[in-house]
Amino acid sequence: MKKFTVKLIPGDGIGVDVIHEAVRVLEALARKHGGIAFDFQNLEWSCEYYLRTGRMMPSDGLKILADCDAILLGAVGFPGVPDHVSLRELLLPIRVGFDQYVNLRPVKLLPGLSSPIKNEKIDFVVIRENSEGEYCGRGEIQKPDTPDETVIQQSVFTRRGTERIIRYAFEYARKHGLDKVMSATKSNALNYSMVFWDKVYREVSAAYPGMTASQMHIDALSGYFIMHPDRLQVVVASNLFGDILTDLGSAMLGSIGISPSANLNPEGRFPSMFEPIHGSAPDIAGRGIANPVGTLWAAAMMLEHLGLNAEAGLLMDAVTAVLAAGKIRTPDIGGTSTTTEVTDAVIEALE
Repeated sequence: MKKFTVKLIPGDGIGVDVIHEAVRVLEALARKHGGIAFDFQNLEWSCEYYLRTGRMMPSDGLKILADCDAILLGAVGFPGVPDHVSLRELLLPIRVGFDQYVNLRPVKLLPGLSSPIKNEKIDFVVIRENSEGEYCGRGEIQKPDTPDETVIQQSVFTRRGTERIIRYAFEYARKHGLDKVMSATKSNALNYSMVFWDKVYREVSAAYPGMTASQMHIDALSGYFIMHPDRLQVVVASNLFGDILTDLGSAMLGSIGISPSANLNPEGRFPSMFEPIHGSAPDIAGRGIANPVGTLWAAAMMLEHLGLNAEAGLLMDAVTAVLAAGKIRTPDIGGTSTTTEVTDAVIEALE
């Protein structure tokens, strides 16, 4: 029997709802197929926790998380707490502290779903640098609250960080039998960071002569996502560009409630974190209508990362079977079902 410790951070709003449902499905998977067990440990870190304590997580939060096999996150965000607080006091400390330098987001139209764009051949991944770049948090405000107020926001791109994310993209492509890697850039305007990014991209891609390595400016690439998604296989991008592109990719799937995200430490020195990309949606929290598919897909990515490939496949087969049947789906994708009804159907498909 293999036992895995999973630390849960339900967070705020519908994050609580979807994590509860993901646990139900994972426990059903373990019961049905045997050989594995999960020790789920719940952590109350959230914006609500911040309002009570002044912190998004305890000062020893990383130490609390360090001994687990994986982290499953719901969503954070709450009226009255600025978004930069939840990002910089919870999400970024975990990503940076555990060197989760790969943010992997599949953009795949699942059976039974319709895309708002005409081309429905959508099946690619975006690999986003997750530990530095535009989100490094460096900068300053000069002469605040004066007519000469000046804000400087800095980006940090290191050779180590840039090289390893680009190499990961090519290795991912090779592992999955793909041969096209597209780099998101803007070197015509960002004459230091993106010129450097392009240089490292050329250097790394030279080690993969059997693959088609291309690049496109971020503004043109955004349009390319809409016009020609069928031509994409692997897209590699900096922190900011990847953040924008992946939300665009999620919208292409018909609902932001569908898409998952994996924050990976590929070497396994630290735990990785898995989450849906949707927000906390406090307006529908507790109403039982949140779409759990993004969280279930994230859970499947977690299983794959833990080496449970067969179990990950079984979970995604169950999710896709429910979606393909078209009878049970939440309101965001044209249905009337509740969150629990969707997960009940997934559990039934598993069994």
